[in-house]
Amino acid sequence: MSKKNKVLLMMSISILFGYIPFYNFSAIVKYLAMEFSLSPSDTGLIMSATVAGYVFIVIVSGVLSDRMGPKKIVVVATLFSGIFSILFALVSKNLISILILRLGCGIAAGAIYAPGMSLLSNWFEPRARGGAIGTYSAAIMVSGLIGYFVAAPMAAAYGWRAGIIATTMPVFIGFLIALFIPEKPELPEGTNVEVSGPQPVGKQSATPGNGPLPAPAGGYKGPIYIILAYMGHMWELGYQQWIGPAMVAAASLSGMAVDKSVVWGGFAAGFITVIAAPSVLGIGFLADKIGRTKSILLCSLCSLIPQFILGFLIGSKTSLTLVMVVALWIGFWVVADTSIFKAGLTEMTEPKIRGTFLGLEGAIGALMMVISPLGFGYVLEIFNGPGDPTAATNWWPAFALFGVGALMAPLGAVLLRFSPQAKLMAGGRM
Repeated sequence: MSKKNKVLLMMSISILFGYIPFYNFSAIVKYLAMEFSLSPSDTGLIMSATVAGYVFIVIVSGVLSDRMGPKKIVVVATLFSGIFSILFALVSKNLISILILRLGCGIAAGAIYAPGMSLLSNWFEPRARGGAIGTYSAAIMVSGLIGYFVAAPMAAAYGWRAGIIATTMPVFIGFLIALFIPEKPELPEGTNVEVSGPQPVGKQSATPGNGPLPAPAGGYKGPIYIILAYMGHMWELGYQQWIGPAMVAAASLSGMAVDKSVVWGGFAAGFITVIAAPSVLGIGFLADKIGRTKSILLCSLCSLIPQFILGFLIGSKTSLTLVMVVALWIGFWVVADTSIFKAGLTEMTEPKIRGTFLGLEGAIGALMMVISPLGFGYVLEIFNGPGDPTAATNWWPAFALFGVGALMAPLGAVLLRFSPQAKLMAGGRM
């Protein structure tokens, strides 16, 4: 195995463990709602607080990554991901304390991802970067699987605090792995990973005189359009936070007992989350071959359209099997293009501003992910009333909200195709 692939493997394992606390909350919502009398809007507020922490830190971590180096940020953030999650399990007493500690979990997660991608861009040339970042992003989907598969049954058997603690222990392994990751390759003086490796046949490189230039020299239209598309993508990712409670509700409405519905819903949500791992990995490599914008259009349309269908199925006389099939379909496509936005942005920005722009993209996109789950919770409460969100019966308006906001993704992709800087992506493939 080459050294850069060893780095990718270590980075992927580290973020896999480090991101588990980002998902474990949704696996135990039923018990939190029962213990603390949480309404759907309360639940949405907690989910949004987690992402708000991400928004708060992601720009700062991007700037610090450019100035201090990404490895230091990744190491410290991974450690604090575990610390905040343990505190959430041990000292949560009411809604306010839950909000504060979940905010901390979001801050730690946000400080891992963008610097981690910046570190990987040191090791992989642009035409291979989509696959590398896709692999890194796919690891996060496995985090969701562990969060649901471990936290839900542990919570049903021993209480929700035990479920959180059990899913936090691996974070500290991720921290130890991050300590030993080299930040950048040792290259001969004057060598730049940006231009190393063979260039695609028949494609012009983005150099002065024969093509568009990356930002800042070439302007900012390309980065702006891909960030717009990313906003739609991130809006729809609220789906991953709410699919756990929705699956618990579907199981409960089918007649399952409380504990059984929590376990079934947790396993279902785990499968729905982890199915995104092969899609992120596959689409990352596919986008390197067919182009970024085509891949964004494919993934966004395949995920947002069935959002208008799933809400009708939950609570109806439709079998749980059909509900699961549609939910899995959305789960496959909703995250599939996540690495494309990152890879595309790195290709349209110069290295000196890359970490900052990755942080900016992450913050603006994450802001959408703050609003969408919160809006989902309020809409769910409007159409079902206050009370345990897993007892709701009318889910269509809330899921439709995800679909409407996600329209920003195909719109941004179409606008990007008309931008000259789009030719900088994937060796000239738009």
